[in-house]
Amino acid sequence: MYSQAAIFGLIVILAGVFIVPAGPVLAGKSGQQFKVCVTTIVSHPALDADMKGFEAGLASAGFKEGINVTYERHNAQGDIEVADAISQKIARSSCDLIHSISTPATQSVLRFVDKTPVVFSSVTDPEGAGIVPKGSRPGNKTGSHITGVSDKWPVKLQMRTYAKFVPKARNWGTIYNPNEDNSISHVTDMKSAMKDLGLKLVEVHATRADEVEAAARSLVGRVEAIAITADNTSVAHFDRIAKVCNENKIPLFAGDMDSVPKGAIAAYGTDYYLIGYAAGKKAALILKGVKTGDIPWGLMEKFSFVINQHAASLQGVKIDPDLLRKADKLIN
Repeated sequence: MYSQAAIFGLIVILAGVFIVPAGPVLAGKSGQQFKVCVTTIVSHPALDADMKGFEAGLASAGFKEGINVTYERHNAQGDIEVADAISQKIARSSCDLIHSISTPATQSVLRFVDKTPVVFSSVTDPEGAGIVPKGSRPGNKTGSHITGVSDKWPVKLQMRTYAKFVPKARNWGTIYNPNEDNSISHVTDMKSAMKDLGLKLVEVHATRADEVEAAARSLVGRVEAIAITADNTSVAHFDRIAKVCNENKIPLFAGDMDSVPKGAIAAYGTDYYLIGYAAGKKAALILKGVKTGDIPWGLMEKFSFVINQHAASLQGVKIDPDLLRKADKLIN
């Protein structure tokens, strides 16, 4: 299903985590049952793929739903107050392990849970978001009840790549929720990348689902292209942005591969299924008795280049054949 490069990327993130359990191997007990509580800030293709990958990672290590694992799944529907209510419920329940998907969901869990093992995934900047200790880097142990996998994107490489599709575009737009630390981190990187390329970034905010399309329309006439970063609010409603871009011939780019079929011309991004799978492998170690704080958190380092030729046609972009040759996957 995945290339050797993808498997290598997964090996990189898992490097150093195969530790001999210091405590009892819980999974070795006959009839041992585990309850895993899952919380995500919102449902969209990337985070849904993450969730599936996590469960597959656990299953590959012998922890299978309906046999020795039960899942309690929660979705905050993009509302942080709902996320906090979910976290409080989880804190009162008898979870053996918590899988928190996204930066807001993980921050919420940590406000209410201080002992139950937590494995995060799809967190952009764990240190900046206060999820791992200050000064912690990928491959470091946290020494606490949390570990996980970051989905930080290669933003500068992404923007250099996207600029080649529309070399005449000088003004670029982006839409994000300023309440998401992950979005702020990525937009900061985008601004730096744009400055290096001599481009201007126009920022507009959307804090709720019903603001996304209006935010996109506010960019019409002000920008020649739009790039959406790791913002859960925008990504969850990417089709609304694509609709505006198709109507107004504005080239649209994403950072996650799952948004490409929804209307982006291209993405040089990560496979969120593999992020979840790597997190699931870490969770398996915990259920086998390894202390959470002894399992290093990691960074997914495998990226793929995907192009949607139909979206390019709708948005008035003729793709350079050289870019098509470099793509890992083409969508027609």
